[in-house]
Amino acid sequence: MSRTTTPGRQPLARTRIIDATWALAAENGLAAVTMRAVAERLGVTPMALYRHIGDKQGLLDGLVERLLGEIPLPNPELPWPDRLEELAQGMRAVARAHPDLFPLLFERSATTEAARRPRDAAYSALREAGLKEADVERAERMLSTFVLGFACSEAAGRFEHVDADTEFTYATESLRRVFVT
Repeated sequence: MSRTTTPGRQPLARTRIIDATWALAAENGLAAVTMRAVAERLGVTPMALYRHIGDKQGLLDGLVERLLGEIPLPNPELPWPDRLEELAQGMRAVARAHPDLFPLLFERSATTEAARRPRDAAYSALREAGLKEADVERAERMLSTFVLGFACSEAAGRFEHVDADTEFTYATESLRRVFVT
């Protein structure tokens, strides 16, 4: 039995579903993301989504993958401190661009290889910094928690009376010293 699609309608695929989920969340917030709402946006039944995405958790995982995929990877030829700085700046830029979506990065793990690329870039830099293998994962968590926490504070207006860029630079330079000692 072959599958047919309605003329003029794109076939349903994971990428198209995540695109619709992203648009829905951007327009109406994360609370609006339901299987029913995404299906309605795509003009299909909610059951049609399950074959491609699983459940709502799959939708949220797709958003995390998209967010992490927007983080520019640092040039691997740079010295490790500069790579960590570029990665932190890239994470902050994504958080600033998507203030309603980036809190998902606190709640959900990267589930695909593409979503793990920023983490792997940090691991590489931290290994080059001389951290013991047992400490690399912890240090990466500390770095990403710092950046995301800073971005949350920034989104909440905590830095409205100071220059947030100056504060971020001060904080990342302080963090750099932690990894050097």
